[in-house]
Amino acid sequence: MAKKVVATLKTGKGKEFSKVIKMVKSPITGAYSFKEEIVHNDHVKDFLKEKH
Repeated sequence: MAKKVVATLKTGKGKEFSKVIKMVKSPITGAYSFKEEIVHNDHVKDFLKEKH
């Protein structure tokens, strides 16, 4: 599935989007998990600043 997403992002309007992966620490257990999202290039910094 990842290959399909990457191939789609390389064509047409897909170049305006990026797949962003962020590491998030759980406040309860202290374990880390990863949050993945496809966001517009203009909103990448906003996504990384969000507290979850």
